[in-house]
Amino acid sequence: MRPIDISEVLDLVQYEKVREAERARIIELKKLRRVSVGRNLTLLFENRDTVQFQIQEMIRTERIVDDAKIQDELDAYNALIPGRGELSATLFIEIPDLHLLKQEDVRAAVNRFQGLERDHVRLVIGDREVPARFEGGHTKEEKMAAVQYLRFEVPEAAAELLADAGTSVRVVVDHPRYQAEEVLTPAARAQLATDLAAA
Repeated sequence: MRPIDISEVLDLVQYEKVREAERARIIELKKLRRVSVGRNLTLLFENRDTVQFQIQEMIRTERIVDDAKIQDELDAYNALIPGRGELSATLFIEIPDLHLLKQEDVRAAVNRFQGLERDHVRLVIGDREVPARFEGGHTKEEKMAAVQYLRFEVPEAAAELLADAGTSVRVVVDHPRYQAEEVLTPAARAQLATDLAAA
């Protein structure tokens, strides 16, 4: 997919005029692209629309008007847009009743996912397994980040299977301390097939 260019970014006034409608549209889009895998992990498959919304919201929140600073945001967020033959996702580690826990308990709950990036997350398309490749720098030996960025490099044969409505598509997690899987809905699978076609 093509990266988002600064010419596509609305200024603060323009964005406020369309924000309510755009926010509603993206909420509905994310419902199709979100996959909960068990109780604690959620993947949001990213595309140009989800990334552009994040950029616009960041610019709005931070009140950014300088072109160089807007370009910095573009450079950071464009990294989430999938390239040719790949899918991109943001993985969230979700801890229920977070507000009831002490900080050290939250850290321990997140840290139980240490090592998740070592081939423990994969997309299974029919009989093809596509391992997730985690972006580096979000996990340290003593601390796991609750938000991770990952990519799935999907071979052409697997992409063809993904587009076939009769093919089962699952996200599988087989970490020593967390095992779960989730079958993608037909709508989610169609979104991912569109991403691969667009890239």
